[in-house]
Amino acid sequence: MQDRDGGRRVLARAKTVMPSMVVVWADGGYAGKLVARVDTQCRIALDTARKLKGQRGFGVLPHR
Repeated sequence: MQDRDGGRRVLARAKTVMPSMVVVWADGGYAGKLVARVDTQCRIALDTARKLKGQRGFGVLPHR
């Protein structure tokens, strides 16, 4: 199972344990349809960290 697919399950379960959770920061690999699904099904805003414009190689990203 890919991380994106497992992420939806993990966040749905986390929301039942911590109903006050409203924002989750994730790696850019969790972008795409998962963001919309988590928003509508779990009511959690999934904010993905992306590389800075022009960045080459490794760099610490905010909220990661």
